[in-house]
Amino acid sequence: MGDDGPAGMPAVSPGSPRRPAGALEAEVMAVLRAAQAPLNPGEVRLSLAASQAEELSYSTVVTIMSRLHAKGLLARERAGRAFTYTPVDDASLAASRMSQALDTGTDHQAVLTRFVSGLTGRDARLLRRLLAGDQDQETGS
Repeated sequence: MGDDGPAGMPAVSPGSPRRPAGALEAEVMAVLRAAQAPLNPGEVRLSLAASQAEELSYSTVVTIMSRLHAKGLLARERAGRAFTYTPVDDASLAASRMSQALDTGTDHQAVLTRFVSGLTGRDARLLRRLLAGDQDQETGS
């Protein structure tokens, strides 16, 4: 028997270093956060290759970036035949998750009531100001 695993791929031996779960996603996110402009998978792959011992395949990078986009962590735009990606800012990500949570609930009033009842006094005051249309006030008060 040889050292190959399924489909002729090298078998992972017990002593082989493996990335922890989510490590590649974190590395891709770090590259995109450091970039000054949106990047396509090829550009991300080149950046990752400069900092890693092993080179990732283009399809692996595309898969990682597609999964990050599906999770709502990356925004993408068509650029020719490919897509370019940028990280979604934390506020947009949190707002998207809140909207998704609200959309899955059947009783919107109950969901919103429980959300509001869990707010700190400071956040409740801020929410009241935002609902009143006073978005220009400093949010740190």
